[in-house]
Amino acid sequence: MIPTRRQAGVAALVIAAAAAAGVGTYISGSAAAGGNGSKAVCGAPAAGDARCNSRLLTKDGQVVTRSTPAGYGPADIQSAYNLTSSSAGAGQTVAIVDAYDDPNAVADVNHYRNQFGLSACAGSPSVSGCTLTNGATITKLNQAGNKGPYPRSNGGWAQEISLDLDMVSAVCPACSIVLVEANSASMIDLGTGVNTAVAKGGAHYVSNSYGGGESTKDLTYDQQYFTHTGVVITASSGDNGFGVEYPAASSLVTAVGGTSLSHSSGSWSETAWSGAGSGCSSVDPKPAWQTASTSCSMRAVADVSAVADPNTGVAVYDSLRFQGASGWLVFGGTSVASPLVASVYALAGNAATANAGTAWSLASSLHDVTSGSNGNCSTSVWCNAGTGWDGPTGLGTPNGTSAF
Repeated sequence: MIPTRRQAGVAALVIAAAAAAGVGTYISGSAAAGGNGSKAVCGAPAAGDARCNSRLLTKDGQVVTRSTPAGYGPADIQSAYNLTSSSAGAGQTVAIVDAYDDPNAVADVNHYRNQFGLSACAGSPSVSGCTLTNGATITKLNQAGNKGPYPRSNGGWAQEISLDLDMVSAVCPACSIVLVEANSASMIDLGTGVNTAVAKGGAHYVSNSYGGGESTKDLTYDQQYFTHTGVVITASSGDNGFGVEYPAASSLVTAVGGTSLSHSSGSWSETAWSGAGSGCSSVDPKPAWQTASTSCSMRAVADVSAVADPNTGVAVYDSLRFQGASGWLVFGGTSVASPLVASVYALAGNAATANAGTAWSLASSLHDVTSGSNGNCSTSVWCNAGTGWDGPTGLGTPNGTSAF
C-alpha cells in the first residue's frame, strides 16, 4: 500500500490548493459506482501493429455512460499524486501519439477542461486546435506534421485520444498539447508519429498509450523512432496482465505500469492492478540504470506506474459514439497511466536530463506500492508487488515531481 504520509490533512490541503488554482474539486470516492467489469477499447492487433491500452468500465456487459462526470477528475489525480501547482509546466509541450483520426478531439478536450474549471479554448475550437486562455495551445497534426488532411476515423482509437488529451489536461493544465494522428496502428506509422511529435510538434515529452508483441524488429524501431536526445518518452505496459509489450520494452522509454487507486476516509492507497503488463523482455537489452532487483538479464518492465484499474478509473469525455457509448465515460488501462506520467515529467521540466533512469536513481521519492498481483510467473518479483521494484508497478507512483 502507499505509505501513510497520504493522510486526510495532506489530501485536504492538496485539494484546496488545486481548487485555488482553478482545478475542479470533484471527488468520486470509488469510481466503480456499481460497475462490475470492463472491456477493451481496441481489438487485438495484427502482426506488426499495436492496440491501444485503454479499457471502459462496464455494468452487466454494457459500457457505463453518464451525463455528468463519474470517475476521478483532475483534483483527485493531483491530490493522489501530490501535484499541487497549476502554473508548473507552463512553456512545456506534451505530445500524445495515437492511430487514426478523432474528428471531435479538440472540441471534446475543451468540454473536459470547461467541466473541471481548467483553462479552455479562448474561442471556438477548430478541428486542428486552439489557443487556451492561459496561453498554452492544443494542436492536432497528421503523421506528416500538418494540420490536415487527417487519417480516417476510428471509434476505438478516438476514445483513446480523448482519454490521452484529458489526462494531460488533468495533470498539467498549463502545458501545451500536441496530438499526432498516425495513418494506421502499425508500429512503423506510430513510430513515425513519435518522430513527428518531436521534430514538428516541438514536444519534449511524448506519451504512447499502445503496445504490441515483441519482435526481432524492435531494436531497429528503437533506433528509428525512440532515439531522441533531450526528450522523455513514456509507453504503457499493457492491459493483459503478466507479459511484455513493445514499445514499453524499449530501453529508450519509461515503461508505465498500472495500479488500483482508492480514496477512503481522506487518504489514498494503491495496489497493483491485475491487468498491468510486466515482465522480462526477450529482445531489448538491460539498460545500465536497471539494477539486479529486477532478477532479469534483459530489460524489465515496468519502471513506474499510476492508476489504471477501470474499477477505480478516471472521468473522460468523448462525443464520438462507439460501442454504444458517448458522453462521460469511466476509463482504465495503462493508457491512463502513460500520459499521466509523461505530464508529471513535464511538470518537473527536466527533459534535457531526465529519463527512466532518473526515477531509478530517485526511487525513494516515489510512493512504493507493495501489494497486489497481475498473474503467475516463474520469478515472483515480475508479477507480484512488494517493497522496492516489482513488475506491475515498477518503483512506484508519483509523489510530486521529485523523481522525474
